[in-house]
Amino acid sequence: MPLKEQWILLISTPIYIVVILAEIILSNIQLRKFYSVKETILNVYLSVLNGGIDVLFRIIYVGVLLWFYEHRIIETWSSALLYWVAIFIAEDFMYYWEHRFDHKIRLFWAVHVTHHSSEEFNLTTGFRSSVFQPLYRFIYFIPLALLGFSPLDIIFVYAATQIYGILVHTQYIDKMPAWFETIFVSPSHHRVHHASNIRYLDRNMGMVLIIWDKFFGTFEEERKDENIVYGLTKPLDEKHHPVKIVTHEWQSIWNDLKKPIGLKTKLKYLYMPPGWSHDGSTKTSDQLRAELNND
Repeated sequence: MPLKEQWILLISTPIYIVVILAEIILSNIQLRKFYSVKETILNVYLSVLNGGIDVLFRIIYVGVLLWFYEHRIIETWSSALLYWVAIFIAEDFMYYWEHRFDHKIRLFWAVHVTHHSSEEFNLTTGFRSSVFQPLYRFIYFIPLALLGFSPLDIIFVYAATQIYGILVHTQYIDKMPAWFETIFVSPSHHRVHHASNIRYLDRNMGMVLIIWDKFFGTFEEERKDENIVYGLTKPLDEKHHPVKIVTHEWQSIWNDLKKPIGLKTKLKYLYMPPGWSHDGSTKTSDQLRAELNND
């Protein structure tokens, strides 16, 4: 593990331990039931699976990024400050698009859906990883390598921003100051992202900066007149099964591919948004939202 990542681990681990224990204790004292033993264990289990795949696959994706870095179009940056500011902004921008495609292309949603499957929302939900995401996430960072950002720095910045991405998984912070919520993702923004309420589906995709959602039309404010329901629009039958929690959407895709339809239509079940169906029997988030707005 590179030295920078070791520092990230050394810094983040005690932070996670302190804030998670504090949230568990406080939520239990207040009888708010933000945590359950089964869900918390499942979150850790999924994080370990994701981390294991990332470590095993790292030599390949680092090698790919190094190849593009060697063919970079920007040889050097004029200053270290500009370099680090630029890599942060560029990586957050690319993460937004990765996250958006994870929600809008069913093949990738089959991977990402695991992160959204919990009906709880707490700090350990941030560790509820999309298990197979390391197998393709690096593709979105290839443009960064071409722009002259070192692959090890790309990995470091992603790990650093992940700390922030985990800490916004809380119900204990209502709203941040207005200036903050104009620029940065807040817990309020991310609660919307994890909601199964129709108006909130596929909203607030940013990791650190919320400006991408506001610019590209995927932003939604948390409303006080509507209680958030966490989890999926169709709850799982076996939500704690260690295998099905990862594979259930793949099984649904396979069931759709077995339908007596043409090849072109079958392919649409892979690349169209989740909920798309050839006969209209199920609907996408955009279709559901349009119906809600027309009521």
